[in-house]
Amino acid sequence: MNYVSSIIAFYYGEAILSAQLDFDLRDRKKYYLEETSIRRFLLFLVENLFRSVMVMRVEGQENFPSDGPVIVAANHVTNFDVFPMQFAVPRAICFMGKAELFNTPLDPLLRVLCAFPVYRGEKDEWAIRHAEKVLAYGQTLGMFPEGKRSKGKGLGVAKTGTARMAIEMNCPIIPMTVIGTDQFFNRLPRRTSVTVKLLPSILPYPNDTPLSLTDRLMFTLAAGLPESMRGVYAEVPKGFGR
Repeated sequence: MNYVSSIIAFYYGEAILSAQLDFDLRDRKKYYLEETSIRRFLLFLVENLFRSVMVMRVEGQENFPSDGPVIVAANHVTNFDVFPMQFAVPRAICFMGKAELFNTPLDPLLRVLCAFPVYRGEKDEWAIRHAEKVLAYGQTLGMFPEGKRSKGKGLGVAKTGTARMAIEMNCPIIPMTVIGTDQFFNRLPRRTSVTVKLLPSILPYPNDTPLSLTDRLMFTLAAGLPESMRGVYAEVPKGFGR
């Protein structure tokens, strides 16, 4: 009897430990997936602030779906990129943000704006699950395939996370180019010209791997950017895409 009790106690303890390991403090907070009146009001204020320092042109809005799960994948030059990206589309974009920002007074505002935290430099299972949840709810997920800002040096080698997410969730990717955000506040009192282009959607092929889909995405992005911003994707390999 003592032997059986020991076995039961062992497995019960293992189950409790597993539950503790699976629990994440971020689960205690509400992360918004949908459009809210508060979010619309905040976005209205932010957009009007940015309109005072930029002139924005949007191309290709017909390529953006009115509903259903979609990943918006863009080049990443500065921290300001997320704002013209959101202004360019009518649906809320849920972005990953570095976890440190969610330990500041900005936390409730970021969550209302559909942002959610990710621990960079590691495989953050919670952030991956939340990103999948965004798409499972038919919402828009914003991602930067490069994983970091290029700071004007052109496109860097992309990570496969965006493509992997699109394959696993079987959803389209809208490549989006953002041009001009690196000039914010450099031309005051003149406003900065910013151009956002939404390119035709990319759908995963049945035989796509995360790497092959990433290459298709990045060469598509590069084709929509000025030559000076194409970086490592400036030259398409001979025979690519055939």
